[in-house]
Amino acid sequence: MSAAIQAQVTADPTTLADRYLAAWNETDAARRRELIALAWTESASYVDPLMRGDGHAGIDAMIVAVQTKFPGFRFTRVSPVDAHGEHLRFTWELAPAGEPALVVGTDFATISADGRLARMTGFIDRAPAGLA
Repeated sequence: MSAAIQAQVTADPTTLADRYLAAWNETDAARRRELIALAWTESASYVDPLMRGDGHAGIDAMIVAVQTKFPGFRFTRVSPVDAHGEHLRFTWELAPAGEPALVVGTDFATISADGRLARMTGFIDRAPAGLA
């Protein structure tokens, strides 16, 4: 990990969760990759019922696919971050600005020793029929 990334990594679960969601919302490719590097280990993985991403490149490709499918939509954390040891969870919504959520989900993560995400498992709590 570069010194610049290490200097910005946080052990605070709420900051980590918000940084994770910021990456999902970032449409500038260079800035999104920076946020991914800040939030995720190089060998991290994400999986939910609809997709999977491994490593920084796989996670970036997955985020781009969601942004393409839902242009202009934003992820918002709607619950406190619940942390226990190396684990955290929180609930989020995906919606166009100022409109009701189209998708609601809960994410569960394992935090690495360096304070970044090692694994994330997402669950879709509510979504319109045919989303996949």
